[in-house]
Amino acid sequence: MQLLVSVRDPDEVDAALEGGADIIDAKEPAHGALGAVTPDRLRAIDDRVPSEVPLSVALGEADSGVSVAATIATLPLRRRHAPVYLKLGLSPDTRADLRGFLGAAVRAAASHPVRPRIIAVEYADWEPRLLSPAQIREAAAAADATGILVDTATKDGRTLFAWWSETRLRDWIDGAHAERLSVAVAGSLRAGELARVAGLGADVAGVRGAACTGGRSGAVQADRVRLLRAALTGESGAAANRQISHAGGRGRTDS
Repeated sequence: MQLLVSVRDPDEVDAALEGGADIIDAKEPAHGALGAVTPDRLRAIDDRVPSEVPLSVALGEADSGVSVAATIATLPLRRRHAPVYLKLGLSPDTRADLRGFLGAAVRAAASHPVRPRIIAVEYADWEPRLLSPAQIREAAAAADATGILVDTATKDGRTLFAWWSETRLRDWIDGAHAERLSVAVAGSLRAGELARVAGLGADVAGVRGAACTGGRSGAVQADRVRLLRAALTGESGAAANRQISHAGGRGRTDS
């Protein structure tokens, strides 16, 4: 299972990689769960991430296929050996034709020189739900998106498991894999949650707040990332959580 660490500026990239991140994700946490960084900041992060390391980019929630295609067309990304992923949130305006919306994003990505891969994002805490998980999964597969991510829109300290049980999450992961989609999970995941997620079959786990001193608005620290990596690879989540507390900072760990 790969560990994705979200960074808000290039200065955090080295710490994330030193700690064992497999994927670097460009995201501005002050702007929400999928807050996009500025083009200049994205360019700087992209330049700092080695070409052989996958890069993920949060794009926020677009309101139409036209707007998302325009956003993708202007992304300042460089060619790299590893894949580039674009995390795309869904909005009330896109639910009427979700397949068409995701299709427009996939076509725009295919026309970009870097040919990034589209990851559709749904929120476990959507209330009322705009679309069922099955509808989102089926639309992503039909549009030839690369994968799907479940996250939480509300960053108040509650984790993904406050909304979805392990059984529900496992069923969702299995359903996405049956559609040949890659699967990522996020949502204020700490070491304990990562230890639970590790056995459910997802391909990627994403973190921000737990990797930072002072929570998601703080700065990524290599030692915290290292302990989160340990939780994914077999160390008990409770032990890793205790070590993170001693490693510096007890701030909220919303991701």
